[in-house]
Amino acid sequence: MWSMDISAISRVSSVTSSLPHQAKTRSSFCIPKPWSFNCKRSSAPQLYKSHFVTCSALGDENSPLGLDVPFPRDYSELIEQAKEAAELAFKDEKQLMEIEFPTAGLESVPGDGEGGIEMTGSMQLIREFCDSFVTSEKVTRTRIFFPEAKEVEFARKSIFGGASFKLDYLTKPSFFEDFGFFEKVKMSDRVKPEDETFVVAYPYFNVNEMLVVEELYKEAVENNSRKMIIFNGELDRIRSGYYPPFFYPKLGALTKTFLPKIETIYYIHNFKGRNGGTLFRCYPGPWKVLRQLNGKYVCLHQQETMPSLKEVALDILTSTQSFKSLL
Repeated sequence: MWSMDISAISRVSSVTSSLPHQAKTRSSFCIPKPWSFNCKRSSAPQLYKSHFVTCSALGDENSPLGLDVPFPRDYSELIEQAKEAAELAFKDEKQLMEIEFPTAGLESVPGDGEGGIEMTGSMQLIREFCDSFVTSEKVTRTRIFFPEAKEVEFARKSIFGGASFKLDYLTKPSFFEDFGFFEKVKMSDRVKPEDETFVVAYPYFNVNEMLVVEELYKEAVENNSRKMIIFNGELDRIRSGYYPPFFYPKLGALTKTFLPKIETIYYIHNFKGRNGGTLFRCYPGPWKVLRQLNGKYVCLHQQETMPSLKEVALDILTSTQSFKSLL
């Protein structure tokens, strides 16, 4: 069994991976020994002790919040929760789904970890998730798309070594790779008739990757019974306008044509600072804004639709900054 402690990963002060044009190469990455997050598997759903305090800073005080799904204590519980969320979403015939959470620690925020290490962390967690979620008879019908061909090669030699999942890629390097250019792959040529489920791994380092994901959805998922899960795709960059529409019109258009079709089935986004907190969702439950007080997660607010990160940071969390005095 592989072993790893994410909290022990060294940090770097410059996070160049957040730049829209940043190209990625495995040659510059630290390749650690094979890992595991010590995820425990069980044939029956495991019940966890709730970490919530039953109270509400906003809304009807007679409506208890936060009792259905506890915030995970570690990545083992996170994988179990994400698996159960995916199972319920599949039963509800959801076709296009998103799983998003930090890989540099459950309380980390974007930029806390170095890009290459975060990708490798996502790769390991995808392996853990697929091993738990995908049944043995569905393994060869599950195709996992990595951002580009070199990433598939790395996966086969390390974390996905010996696995029966179909490994594939969205783009492949071109002659101008160092400038962030990659050759587009025709998705209809990659898909096989027996494919039932697609897992798309962290398609965020190159702006073209998410455009290819949309193409994959349109050509191979939208008009049939296949399912697609986008795993740690950092879709919030597109939702928040991180990529200026003037320079990235096709990417900006996804907020109207593609993103509204996505069901976010598992999600964790942390906010640091004086009014810090966490936006959390586990399908089919509501969206919750949490704050950690005295070692427990308190649910400050919940709603059925996803709030914007700006709304959570500037409205919800600031409106509940005096909540600690109420406990």
